[in-house]
Amino acid sequence: MSEYSEENNILHRDLSFSYRLLRPANASGECLFVLHGSGVDETTMLPLARQIAPRAVLVAARGRIAQEDGFRWFERITPTSFEQSSIRAEEAAFAEFAAVAAKRHGLDLQRATFLGYSNGANLVSTLMLLHPGLVRQAALLRAMRVLDDTPAPDLAGTRVLIIAGAADQTYGPFAPALVTLFSQRGAAVDARIVAAGHEFGDADAAIVRQWLAGATPVA
Repeated sequence: MSEYSEENNILHRDLSFSYRLLRPANASGECLFVLHGSGVDETTMLPLARQIAPRAVLVAARGRIAQEDGFRWFERITPTSFEQSSIRAEEAAFAEFAAVAAKRHGLDLQRATFLGYSNGANLVSTLMLLHPGLVRQAALLRAMRVLDDTPAPDLAGTRVLIIAGAADQTYGPFAPALVTLFSQRGAAVDARIVAAGHEFGDADAAIVRQWLAGATPVA
């Protein structure tokens, strides 16, 4: 298991988004930006991220919109419809945050992977559409299309992994449209289905780990 320095217990609050930076002593040079789902915080995705890439530097950010006892990334109207102005404002702020955080901590965004779950995955997918070139590699767990007016950037050279849950009755039906959207914009898309609902688990970790290694994931 990787060992982490004392700095990893710190919640950084000096940028536009609060975040934790986890840098293992035996860091491999990999970097994951980790974005949580709604109603929780940045710590909930850390066990999954460590399982996927135990030697990677992790940047676990916290959404700025309060929801129940946790946070989310932008305002929602219903579980599957979202406030468009909030999406665009938070996306712009996060794009700036990612660039500044990467520069501050010596991370190469061109080699980073953005790992998002549910509302966090929606933020990552939209980030690719509104700020093309910032995200070159993304793993999206239980994601859906959230923009009403979707731009059409050229995403050639971008790798996208989309993992849907077979029993996810809320987001699952929207996964094929997201796969089509990114394929039409030139991204290299790997679409997978796991025997799960909206929750993530070991099957997701195994698929993402193999995908990052360049192997063919098996759901």
